[in-house]
Amino acid sequence: MVPPIFNVCAADPAVTALLGTGPVRLFPFGEAPQGTVYPYATWQVITGSPENYLAGRPDADGYTLQVDVYAGTGSDARAVTRSLRDAIEPHAYITRWGGEERDTETKAYCRSFDIDWIILR
Repeated sequence: MVPPIFNVCAADPAVTALLGTGPVRLFPFGEAPQGTVYPYATWQVITGSPENYLAGRPDADGYTLQVDVYAGTGSDARAVTRSLRDAIEPHAYITRWGGEERDTETKAYCRSFDIDWIILR
């Protein structure tokens, strides 16, 4: 019941070239560990529901995820967003591009987007 975003992104060479390996800096629950180096991304489930039918159990679950990218430069934030997009689009739908901003406290460059992901049971 967890969307496979980490497995999909960790298997993509363009993503790991930017977010590293051991660990891949793509963290669940919208939080990264204190002191994580840039760039990194977080993801969290925003909403979801089973694909209910009048007869029988659901055969799939749908999720909406929010992904937030944090980087030391605007160009790095865009590059990570692009690599994540390219890794995810063969498996799910990107449904929203969020704004670009700079965090007032950390001075990190930020970009967010949403994904709708249908997972067969």
